[in-house]
Amino acid sequence: MDRQKDHDAYIEAVKKNAKEIREKVLKYLMVRRTRSEIIEYFSDDITQQGLKFPEVEKPVPFLYELNEKEDEIFMQTIMLITKSFKYARYTPMLYFQGKVTHLEQQAQRNMGKFMKILLVKRLESSFFAFRNSIDRFIHSYEMFIREFDNGNVYVSTKHASKIFELLENDDDEAIQRLIDEGKAIQYNSSDFKSNFREELQADYETLKKIKESWKQIERDPKLLKFRQELKRDSGLQKNHLIIFTESKETAEYLYKHLSMDYPEKVLCYTGGSTEAVRNKVIENFDARARYPKNDYRILISTEVLSEGVNLHRSNTVINYDIPWNPTRMMQRVGRINRVDTPFDKIYTYNFFPTAQSNSQIKLKEAAEAKINAFLTLLGGDAELLTEGEPIGSHELFDRLISKQSVEGETDLENSELKYLQAIRLIRDKNPALFESIKRLPKKARSSKLKVEKANSLLTYFRRGKIQKFFLSNVDTDAEELDFIATARLLECMPEESRKKLSEGFYDLLDKNKESFLKATAEEKPAEARRGRDSATLVLRILKATRKNMQMLTDDQELYLNKVIAKIEEGSLPKQTAKQTLKALNDLGKELVNPLKVVAVLQMYIPTRLLEEHYAVENPETFGKREVILSMYMSGA
Repeated sequence: MDRQKDHDAYIEAVKKNAKEIREKVLKYLMVRRTRSEIIEYFSDDITQQGLKFPEVEKPVPFLYELNEKEDEIFMQTIMLITKSFKYARYTPMLYFQGKVTHLEQQAQRNMGKFMKILLVKRLESSFFAFRNSIDRFIHSYEMFIREFDNGNVYVSTKHASKIFELLENDDDEAIQRLIDEGKAIQYNSSDFKSNFREELQADYETLKKIKESWKQIERDPKLLKFRQELKRDSGLQKNHLIIFTESKETAEYLYKHLSMDYPEKVLCYTGGSTEAVRNKVIENFDARARYPKNDYRILISTEVLSEGVNLHRSNTVINYDIPWNPTRMMQRVGRINRVDTPFDKIYTYNFFPTAQSNSQIKLKEAAEAKINAFLTLLGGDAELLTEGEPIGSHELFDRLISKQSVEGETDLENSELKYLQAIRLIRDKNPALFESIKRLPKKARSSKLKVEKANSLLTYFRRGKIQKFFLSNVDTDAEELDFIATARLLECMPEESRKKLSEGFYDLLDKNKESFLKATAEEKPAEARRGRDSATLVLRILKATRKNMQMLTDDQELYLNKVIAKIEEGSLPKQTAKQTLKALNDLGKELVNPLKVVAVLQMYIPTRLLEEHYAVENPETFGKREVILSMYMSGA
């Protein structure tokens, strides 16, 4: 799939894969509990501990209106920096006539993309920051072209990692300085393709065209809108405010102008701020500060404070830049959305550019169109803007004004806690029923009415710690379901009557069994595997050793059986198996001595590696496939 040409299909594929990874991998490695789940299923615990969660309000869009001239220049600029501009000055090795490795070519392409994203971000951040960035680009191009015409091309790859770090911190001034002044390899201009000079000049002319057009813009509609809202909105007038921007220059620009309106009440914190300023932030905005002060009411910060610092003396976050990755917005709001906040509600405001209109609906539509234009024109490079999060060009605006994006919550119906809570209630309030459930025999089967899944069979399988669920019907092959989908199908009320099992029950069960067998084929015991991998060879040695265990103590026998079970489970790390095999082979003739074999094992396979992967009661039957229960769904 081509990420550029099939961008929408690519986004959908990434989302599908991400969901599968969450369901089949991450849910077994971590426990995630959202606030909504805790409130829904652990309300008694919260009450007993005297805790509360604030209500997160839906984000409010601040739409700053561009007049006709500003809108024309703004949209023309987006087109120029995403489509016309080649970023040739930052990708010289793509024009080099000598040998360039694939890795070097990709690094150069990435540099061009990152510089493009930098300009896009600055354009949306503030007119002030964008103008400064354009000036720096022009200066850099002038220096590069002058040297090229003198017969020299300087290429620096030494500082590539540092440049990417600065990009992450949005310090484009330092980036330009590093690129322009950094030590570099010198090449002759004649070593480069003839179109290199042409494209350098074309880029330079584009930059001058942008700068010239921006001279026509005489005001800052975004700053004007902000000042207006700060005076109009009663909450913004009295509350502590946290203002986030990704640009250091935008932060300093805001600090300068807001300090005029609110003298000695505005604090600015960026990556270059001192420890003394950080202490002021904590004293004035952290509700847990040891020595709280009330010197400042407005904090302007770059991304450096979006994690790691509590700012919950405020209940208001203002995103002056568009948080292109909605997770960023959630992290920012997380600085004030704390369990011990004194506030009942949390507020978020997001700025969006729009075109002038007398209709609120048209203002919103124009803002959405501008966001879409950024992502659509960037195409596959948009993932650099959204920091890898798969977002379709028509969904970002809606997500940024959605309450769910701020909370980072998923639908409560997708929580397994609903069903765990039901079991817990049965255990506590109906112990007899709970005991009956515990005593259900394996291969239990039943039938219920489920019209939308008529003539289907759902089967729950287990093999050791592996649990899988399969659904099949007469017309289709069996499909694997996750726990939530399975629980929804199994769920029924006490008054529901049992239906008669279909005559086709066992045919469907065979379908499900076959699919389960295929799904767990890779996890079958190692003796059934082909080939001569290290784990298989170690297993052969250990099975031979187990036939001669008279010299071993009970603990040594148990340890040996645990190692064998670990290998049969397929979970012994490859490097551990490789090292163990080498050590066993080094025993030579002593390999027939079980004491020597166990000593080697204990040296390379510590007991703690085995504890959670061993069925002590019956290691011989470890990994047996079992049918736990089946539910037939009838259409009538």
